[in-house]
This record gives sequence, structure tokens and C-alpha cells, in this order.
Amino acid sequence: MEPVNIENLKQFSKEGFRPNIIYMGTRFKIPLICMEDGQFIPPHPSAAGIFYVVEGTAEFTIVGEVKEVGAGSIVIASHGTERGIKAKGRLVVIAFHIT
Repeated sequence: MEPVNIENLKQFSKEGFRPNIIYMGTRFKIPLICMEDGQFIPPHPSAAGIFYVVEGTAEFTIVGEVKEVGAGSIVIASHGTERGIKAKGRLVVIAFHIT
């Protein structure tokens, strides 16, 4: 696999958030999450996830607890944990979903 340049993969849409899947394997996937201010992913249970905030600020909801995080932060959610993200300005996050 060739190195991935995140700058070339950023995609923002005023119509709504749509992840850009950087990699899909049998045990994990890596979506690039690009959101405009106010866009969100509602809380939902999912596989284990590690979220690295590349740029911007977001409110992460993990099991009902809301934390504001900024660029350089990592958020970890264990398997089955309910989690959600809301952009506070333009946001770029790399997620690692592990099944």
C-alpha cells in the first residue's frame, strides 16, 4: 500500500457528512471524517474505535458523557460503546474501527 496524504483526501459537503474510507480490511477500517460546523454523527454503538483529531474541535459523546477535544487529541471507544461526534467548526478526524 502506498502512503496516504490526508490533504488529498479531505472532502467537505454542506449537504451532509459522508466518510471517505481510506482503507477497508477484514478486521478494521479507516474512515476519514471531514465535517463542517454543526454537522454530526449521532451517538450509536459500534466496533472499537480510535479517533485522532487532525484539525478543528469537536464534541465527542462517549456513553452519554460529552467532552470537547481539539487537534492532536485521541479519543478511544471500546467495542459496543455508544459514541457520537459533533463538529465545532471545520473538523478532520481519522478513525480506526477494529472488529
